[in-house]
Amino acid sequence: MRGCMSLEGFFKLIITSYRPIIALLNQKLHAYGLSYVLWEVIRYIKINGASTLVDISRYYEVEKPTITKRVNRLVALGLVKQIPGLDRREKIIQLTEKGEEMYVFCREQISALETQMLKDISPEHKHILFQTLEYVQDYMMKEEIQNEG
Repeated sequence: MRGCMSLEGFFKLIITSYRPIIALLNQKLHAYGLSYVLWEVIRYIKINGASTLVDISRYYEVEKPTITKRVNRLVALGLVKQIPGLDRREKIIQLTEKGEEMYVFCREQISALETQMLKDISPEHKHILFQTLEYVQDYMMKEEIQNEG
């Protein structure tokens, strides 16, 4: 096992796993005019319902203009639409019918890829993997909150 007990390579392992996964996801989604960052917006809206640009940018911790560009691309693809909010400057983003269909189709594709990638890992090891990554994520969120205050 590569560096199993060494924590010195933990960040490297996470980063070197992340990049190829994103590249693979981008490759799969490209056939539908999407990228992973566009998929993230679709997924957020599907899970959270109609949302503002600010909601989405806060969740992904990116600047609002970055989300605006992504949403504009999704509007051009006919996957989301913008409706006026209570404040005329605020726009609510929601999935179109085509966006709903694209979500279902892409979710199936991504789930199949996840299943394929993890097929040789025992259920016990998958459980440990998910628990460990959730612990790391929870720790990072806690640290982020402490660093803000």
